[in-house]
Formats: sequence, structure tokens, C-alpha cells
Amino acid sequence: MVLTIIMKVLAALTTIYMILIFIRVMVGWFQGPFTGGTLDVLGTLTDPYLNYFSRFRIFRTERFDFSPIAALAILSVLNNIFVTVAYFGRITAGIVLGMILSSVWSAFAFLLVFFAVIVLVRFIVLVSAHDSIAPIWRTIDVIVKPVLYRVDRIFYRQRIVSFRQSLITSFCVLVAVRILGGLLVNFGVQLLERLPF
Repeated sequence: MVLTIIMKVLAALTTIYMILIFIRVMVGWFQGPFTGGTLDVLGTLTDPYLNYFSRFRIFRTERFDFSPIAALAILSVLNNIFVTVAYFGRITAGIVLGMILSSVWSAFAFLLVFFAVIVLVRFIVLVSAHDSIAPIWRTIDVIVKPVLYRVDRIFYRQRIVSFRQSLITSFCVLVAVRILGGLLVNFGVQLLERLPF
């Protein structure tokens, strides 16, 4: 009984902290550095945890910092553990492995959806004859170019394809990988959760 209450409190606290981190990341993207009152408090609460993950180069590329996703994934695993213990009163290695697999997939699935949306938006702008060479679209092209390149190499080998065709193919591949990967991961998680130890 006491363990259940403690786990429920810890689950609630990790959920609140994940929400605070999400707000911190969003505000940082759209308003730059934190300044003033509430935002300073939010930065004080979340930055030490986020800074720990930003130290690892594996989470950063030249253009992107994926460390907030890793930070949220760890919190998600912890939250799942707390909720599972509160609900079942126990936890097994299989349940923990299933939660880790699910959290890693969630982070990867987020990236798949993120790139699929960007590719779709870029395609819509391209076919709608808007100013598709404006600076924002050039920036988006730089973001999606590695994805388009890899998909084109897999499906078209050395053939040259139009930018439009590359966008269509990449969008379809991203959506298919998201759907099929989700099904496989769910199956794997169910198998892991059935492990007796």
C-alpha cells in the first residue's frame, strides 16, 4: 500500500517534470534565451538536467541537438517504471526491457513523424508554386536533404530523380517505417513483458 502511494507520487512528479522540460524546450526554440520571472524559474528547474544530456556528442549533430529527446526518453522510462510498480506491485526485467524498447522507439518515431511532416510541407509548397526558394525553404531543404539522400540511394540507386519524386518517396518511406516499426515494437514489448524474470 505504501509502495503504491510512493510510486504514484513519483509518477506524478516525473510527469510534471517532463511537461516542464517540454515547455522549456519549446520556449527556447521560439523565444531564444530565458529571461524574466517565471521563465528564469523554469530554466533553473530544468537546465541542470538538460545540460547533463547536452554534454554527450552522440545526441548532437551539426544542425540539431537531440539531447532533450534523450532526456525525455529517460524520464519516460522512469515514469513507466513508477506507474507499472504502482499498478502491478512488482516489476520484472522483461517489463523494464519492454519499457526501454518502447521509449527508444518513441524517440525514433518522433523523429520519423517530424521529418515526414517537414517533407510533406515542403512538397505542398513546391506544388503550390509558392516562393519555394525563400530562405525558410532553403533551410528546410538543408534539414531534409540527408533523409532524401538516403531514401533515394536505397530506392533509386544511381538514377537521378526529380526533387518532387524524392519528396514523395521519402514521405511514403517515413510513414511506412513509422507504422511497421510501431507494430514490430509493440509485438516485441508484449513478448518482453511476458518474460517470467
